[in-house]
Amino acid sequence: MASAATIETEKYSLLEDFNVDVEVDDEEYESFSLCFWVYLLNSTTFPSTIIRQVHSDMSVSAPFLVLDENKKMMLLPLTLLHKEAPDPVDTSSWTQVPSVSTKSKFPLEKWVHVGCEVSRNFMRLFIDGNMEGEQFVTSLLTKNAYPECPRKISLFSVGGDGYSVQGFIQCAEVLPASDHVEHHYMKDPPLMLSVNKSSSSGIKLDDCGVWQASCKEMFSLDVLLSNAIGQPVHKDVEVVASLLYADTLPEAKMGEAEAPLLIRDEGVQFSSDDRPIKLLNGRSSFKLKISQLSSNSDDRLFWIKFGIRNAKDYPFLQAVSNPIRCISVSPEVQPVSVTPKRLTNIDHLSSTESPDLLQNTSSVKRIRLGKESVSGSEESYQQCNSHPQTSRQFENGNGMRLHEEDNSSIDSENSEMRYTISDSTIFKYCLGNLIDKALLLKEITNNSSDDEVLEFANQVSLYSGCSHHSYQINMARELIAEGTNAWILISRNNQHVHWDNVVYEIEEHFMRISKCSSRSLTHQDFELLRRISGCYEYITQENFEKMWCWLFPVAYSISRGLINGMWRSSSPKWIEGFITKEEAEHSLQGQEPGTFILRFPISRTWPHPDAGSLVVTYVGHDFALHHKQLKIDNICE
Repeated sequence: MASAATIETEKYSLLEDFNVDVEVDDEEYESFSLCFWVYLLNSTTFPSTIIRQVHSDMSVSAPFLVLDENKKMMLLPLTLLHKEAPDPVDTSSWTQVPSVSTKSKFPLEKWVHVGCEVSRNFMRLFIDGNMEGEQFVTSLLTKNAYPECPRKISLFSVGGDGYSVQGFIQCAEVLPASDHVEHHYMKDPPLMLSVNKSSSSGIKLDDCGVWQASCKEMFSLDVLLSNAIGQPVHKDVEVVASLLYADTLPEAKMGEAEAPLLIRDEGVQFSSDDRPIKLLNGRSSFKLKISQLSSNSDDRLFWIKFGIRNAKDYPFLQAVSNPIRCISVSPEVQPVSVTPKRLTNIDHLSSTESPDLLQNTSSVKRIRLGKESVSGSEESYQQCNSHPQTSRQFENGNGMRLHEEDNSSIDSENSEMRYTISDSTIFKYCLGNLIDKALLLKEITNNSSDDEVLEFANQVSLYSGCSHHSYQINMARELIAEGTNAWILISRNNQHVHWDNVVYEIEEHFMRISKCSSRSLTHQDFELLRRISGCYEYITQENFEKMWCWLFPVAYSISRGLINGMWRSSSPKWIEGFITKEEAEHSLQGQEPGTFILRFPISRTWPHPDAGSLVVTYVGHDFALHHKQLKIDNICE
């Protein structure tokens, strides 16, 4: 996987600005190759000239690379080298000269690598590193013949015939015969943003390719940043989602009471414009909902457009979803008065459950399910609220949760307690993002006693309405200390450490913290840890800290109560190793209802309140895949 801090947009240029000069020297160049990546827009018309050729003895230019009326690319002879070259004056002559053509239509709205290898006696056309064809031609040049004839030819584009070809070009180079086209294809592929439509959940696809989403119900979409040869690319950038009408370019304009597209992040709803999602290992996962019905907009369809924040407005750095029809009821579930998305049979997993309730089937298990109310394969994590008696929750227009305190249920002794951590710090933690929370916890644990940290955790749980925050706060001191000591042992004052030298130390610390020496980490586990860290062959302290903030809460959870026994158990094997959501879904394809896998979600890292939690991925009665976060308090005691 490629990695870099930002996207280098300056390496992309308009196709119409392309211009290179080629020196044709019969002593040094037996042949040359023109190689480049090209992205053609849908507005391209056919037939059209992509690249033209001209030299000093020509009054007008001639075509060199064209798209014919069948949308196939054709490479034509070079006027400086070949007798069969097209007549610059006769614009129709290029259809009658020998040429090399692609076997299929040239794709639009997609990066394609083109290689044109030209010699005195042949021409070859390459598409995406593969040779499409070869054509033998007659040379105009012989050694020492015509010493006065021009030796330089210009290859250029003016945007096609009458600007009929619009697009972008990247990494255009003229290579000598010794360099292979295939090497250029792998050298520096351009980037492209796309929607991973196979991973969508909470949304239904109809026969016309239109998605149906329930108004004000959450659905999930993943956006991928990859290079043109399909490799995920890690960039330290953010992706923004916006709602468009599918039949027009402007963004959808709705009433001012609520944003047209809402996003959920860390359990709180925001306008999508205000909450970009950071790429993690080339992927951004969005939890979205549309606040406007299609029926209230003349039955118009919507698009969700994704774009990289603060990047140039390149079409290949944007992606759009399928057309979406927003309806008033869920496309998969009939409306009922109350539909709590919770499976009581799973919330209280126990190793002492009867064999009828939990049945092992090798690495995937089966459970007996009660009546379900989860729609589709939506990843519906439990919302936590551990103080229903002391806090009533309301939502304001932005989806922020406010709390009204019920003073009658607060013990009078609490009013007499002294707090060494200010209320502003507590509220700053409650409202901050994960980075803000981590920095605050580092400061608090360095300057406060254990009792003060415990009181801070209780206050955060009280005001946020989520007891899981205290779980992350109380482990902060140990997490930071263990992580610091682990990195000192691993790095030995080196800034970069080879991954192979890190594996043993990571496993040793994990087994000690998890209080389980009988189960080692597998190669698959380490590969996922490497992916979470964002490193490749060498790991830095920053990479280690990313990985540690995920691994420590997992190890901490495994060390407690029933989870420890479940992790130790090899027959049955209740908990899988470290696997992704996609791997779990793939393992459950074709399984019977009730079959499930327990896993630790990779999207939850400290100090997220659900870091170290367990998620059950299971096959529902509707044969759809579901994801449910378990109440870890119930199985850690």
